[in-house]
Amino acid sequence: MPNQEMYEYDVVVVGSGSAASSAALTSAISGLKVVMIEKGEKIGGTSAMSGAGTWVPNNHVARVQGIEDSADEAFSYLKASAPAGWGAQETGLWQAMALNAGPMLEFVEKHTPLQFALVNEPDPYTELPGGKPYGRMISPRALRRGLLGRFRKNLRHSTLPHLFTYQEAVDLNPYLHPVASVWKIWPKLLWRLLTNARGQGNALMIGMLKGCIDAGVEIRPETPAHRLLTDETGRVVGVEATHRGQTLTFLARRGVVMGTGGFEWNDEMRTKTFPGRMGRVSSPRTNTGDGQRMVAAIGGRLERMDQANISPGLPTWYEGKLHGVPLSWQIHPSAIMVNRHGRRFTSEYGFGYALDLDRRDEAGQPVNLPVWVIGDRRYMKGSPLLPLYARRDPDFRFSAPTLRELAGKIGIDPTALESEVARWNGFAAKGLDEDFHRGETEWEKHKGGHAAKPGDVIQPIDQPPFEAFRYDRPMLGTKGGARTNEKCQVVREDGSLVAGLYFVGIGMASPIGSKPISAGTTIGPNLIFGYIAANALMQQNR
Repeated sequence: MPNQEMYEYDVVVVGSGSAASSAALTSAISGLKVVMIEKGEKIGGTSAMSGAGTWVPNNHVARVQGIEDSADEAFSYLKASAPAGWGAQETGLWQAMALNAGPMLEFVEKHTPLQFALVNEPDPYTELPGGKPYGRMISPRALRRGLLGRFRKNLRHSTLPHLFTYQEAVDLNPYLHPVASVWKIWPKLLWRLLTNARGQGNALMIGMLKGCIDAGVEIRPETPAHRLLTDETGRVVGVEATHRGQTLTFLARRGVVMGTGGFEWNDEMRTKTFPGRMGRVSSPRTNTGDGQRMVAAIGGRLERMDQANISPGLPTWYEGKLHGVPLSWQIHPSAIMVNRHGRRFTSEYGFGYALDLDRRDEAGQPVNLPVWVIGDRRYMKGSPLLPLYARRDPDFRFSAPTLRELAGKIGIDPTALESEVARWNGFAAKGLDEDFHRGETEWEKHKGGHAAKPGDVIQPIDQPPFEAFRYDRPMLGTKGGARTNEKCQVVREDGSLVAGLYFVGIGMASPIGSKPISAGTTIGPNLIFGYIAANALMQQNR
């Protein structure tokens, strides 16, 4: 072929986020020749922008502190917290997650500069079989960008304040207490500024990518993949990509691992399975479903395309465009969420509210959207950064001296809104949410600042002016894509396996889906499945 260059490796990894880098690192440490190709100029994917809360059950960090856990308990929790009926397809993947979580984390800490610390967050469904109040949520300590050498300028920046680690953000809550948070740890923050060190998702991807570089992985930014290459038997043998107009062929002796992310920035793909209004999207705009498209083109099966990491997002500017920043801004004692009928439909502090937000009717259409956060002067006083973010989008915030006028501005029934707020104020007087039991679970007590009783997170909405903020269906990434088995091998439409092809991360058909198991509901599984895919590839394709 004219104007085409060809390269040969043992493993070709497409993508550069946590799942892709986990697969690349595991393969390279085993002595394989690995290349990681990334669509954009920036590397690290959605993971680099994330808070990097990481759910890893049965991990050695907790074990050192005397916290007991096991793969059996982790599997029990995954099974108990899953959506009804998912066990028929996902049991094998849950078992693989539970068995490989602990070994993955030990491997990552051994072969990268990453050091993880426990985060004081419970499993959201602590009350279910296998649930734990502490010990499964971890996060990376801060690392210097300089560790990446020439790639330090390629690391994707975040809309989040990555000067803080995830644990510091949980403990200090800089969104609600920006000045106090900085004051309490200003020497650490100053040192990180001076040394160009960062926490959260940047720290995670600095560590993972540094491990890959040290293990010999070749990293190629600005190299979008376009097509999977197959031989006469249908086996995937490589990837066709481009770099600055040049067509490149990357042949893979052992296999190709796809870690290309979601399709939330592909309007055509997203609206097919997510009809209705969208809230802010907080992932890189390079997430346009390239991996899903390439898999489907060779007969791979796509599933769970209606699942997503639905996560609160405030409007901000990123790379010159209006974007989302993932912050839980709706959580406040004097704020409720109402649907298009002016009615509450979920506990605003609950971890499974995403399912209620995205509930569909029999025709697949959303029943609650558009959704609004309703608050008052008390809410605004307790959310000092909210007005600053609201200024970035004139269609985000609406204010009025009365609830009736506010309802008129946002297009919902005034009588319904007045009635719902009056009902909420009655709950506040009792200290008990009789509709959705806000503040009663361990998770909701935690989100309420370790509230001692439900009434601590229930306050009236009665101090004008009244406020409404668009919430709709914010997203950190879709979670649908290639159907895989428990070894991350891609499955065809007829149920057979696509030889030589593996898919990991949020571009695979998620065995967890929109109902999250933890605050680290994507990063932990991403790392685990990347580790699983690489080990399976090495065993199967010798």
